[in-house]
Formats: sequence, structure tokens, C-alpha cells
Amino acid sequence: MKFTENIVTKNRVQMIDVTHLIINAVTKSGVESGIAHVFVPHTTAGVMINENGDPDVLLDLEKALFDIVPNTGFRHFEGNSDSHTKSLLTGAQLSLIIEEGKVILGTWQSVYFAEYDGPRNRKLHIKIIKG
Repeated sequence: MKFTENIVTKNRVQMIDVTHLIINAVTKSGVESGIAHVFVPHTTAGVMINENGDPDVLLDLEKALFDIVPNTGFRHFEGNSDSHTKSLLTGAQLSLIIEEGKVILGTWQSVYFAEYDGPRNRKLHIKIIKG
């Protein structure tokens, strides 16, 4: 069963907690045991699991990614090669285990949509696989 969610970002770089969207998809699917596969069909965005307890962690992550990949020295005419590179670092997909109808995440973990070239209208695909 596949679900597609619209994600609207408001900033060039933005981390949006999408855990609730995945949990809703799992609940709607009725799958008790399986995999929730999450995919972002964009080359300047990503998806990741990270801490949800302290918002400074996400701000620190944004700063670290900027420090690692500043937007300088690239040849791409659109001026967003740093965004393509950051997407490579976080990745465009992940899989989550479903047991007893629930997504397994650690105590401080959430799933984040990572925008690197916003603001934009984006898609997040969630495929629930019974297993």
C-alpha cells in the first residue's frame, strides 16, 4: 500500500518532523508486521532519522551541513549544488520496521524531511510492505 504526502517548506534549509505521517500510513494500512519504506523523489531534499528531544540538535545539524558543504565554488548554473550534495549525505530513502502495528523508533528518534533548496512544494512517498 502506497501513500503520498505533500510537504510544503518555507525556508531554503528546513527540517520537518514527518513521523506522524508515517505512523498514520501504517495505521491506515492495517499492517501489523512489515516495513514502512520512506522515499523522497527530489535531488535537493532528503529524509533522515534524528533526535526529537532538543530542537538545537536540528539547528546544529543544519550548521554542520553548511560548514561541510558551503554554497561556493560550484559550476551548476542553478546555484544549488550544495543542496544536491547535502541530499547525498542524508539520503533520499529509509526503511522502518513495523511490529504490532507500530513503527519501531528509539526513545529520542523521529523521521525528518530535510529541505535543502526551498521553499518548495515536495512529495514524500510511504510504501507499507506486509511481512
